[in-house]
Amino acid sequence: MGKRLELKDLSIYYGKFLAVEKVNMMIEPNAVTAFIGPSGCGKSTVLRSLDRMLEVTPGAYTEGEVLLDGHNLYGKNVDPVRVRRQVGMVFQQPNPFPTMTIADNVLAGVKLNSKRMPRSEQQDLVEQSLRGANLWEEVKDRLDRPGGGLSGGQQQRLCIARAIAVKPDVLLMDEPCSALDPISTLAIEDLIQELKQNYTVVIVTHNMQQAARVSDKTGFFNIEGTGKPGKLIEYDATETIFSNPSMEDTENYISGRFG
Repeated sequence: MGKRLELKDLSIYYGKFLAVEKVNMMIEPNAVTAFIGPSGCGKSTVLRSLDRMLEVTPGAYTEGEVLLDGHNLYGKNVDPVRVRRQVGMVFQQPNPFPTMTIADNVLAGVKLNSKRMPRSEQQDLVEQSLRGANLWEEVKDRLDRPGGGLSGGQQQRLCIARAIAVKPDVLLMDEPCSALDPISTLAIEDLIQELKQNYTVVIVTHNMQQAARVSDKTGFFNIEGTGKPGKLIEYDATETIFSNPSMEDTENYISGRFG
C-alpha cells in the first residue's frame, strides 16, 4: 500500500541559486496528487527531490525534510538507492531499454537491485507488473521481443510496469503523457486511477484538464520572476483548486490569465 509523504520546509538549491523555497505539504497515501504551474516554477524540481534523483545534478542540494511515513529520506545514513526503490519514477519520454526484451525491461529495476529470484518467480512478477500497467493482454505473446518495438503509449506503460515491479510505496510521474497521442493519454489516465489503490501517486502535468481529471489533490506552484525561487502557492482538494481557489494567483492561472 502507498505511504504518506510529508515535505517540511523543503528548499532546493542549484549551487547558490535558490530554485524552490520552503515547500510544506502532506501528500496522502493511496491518492493522486498533481503539481501544476507555469514553466520554471519548480514543480519538476520538487518531484525529483522526492526520490533523490536531484542529487544526480551537479551542485544541487536540499534543505528541510522529506518524510516517508515519518522517516526522513534525507537522513544522515539513508542510502539514495534504497530511497529509489521505495519511490519509483516515470519520465516524460517513454524510456524502455530498446534492445532489451519486454520481459527483461520489466525486470531491469529488480535485477539492478541485485535481487536473485527463480525463473518461475520472474515470470510471475513480469505478468503481475504488466497486468498492473494494463499491458499484459497486448504483449503476453511477445515477451521475448524488444521493448523498443512497442508504440509510444505501450512503451510508457512498459516503463510503469518496470517501476512497479520493484514494489515501491510511491510512484512519481513527470509529465507522463506529454509525448503521447490522445488515446494513449486516456489509457495512462485510466491507469493512474487504478494505480492509486496500491501506491501513492504524484504527477507533474502542464495539462490542467488532466490534473482536474486524475488527481485528488492539487498543488499550484508559481514564480514571481526570473531569478526568483518557485513557491507552493496553494494546495488543496483538486475540486477546490479548480472551482474555488483561495489565492488570486491560482485563480488567474486556472482561468488562463497568465502562464
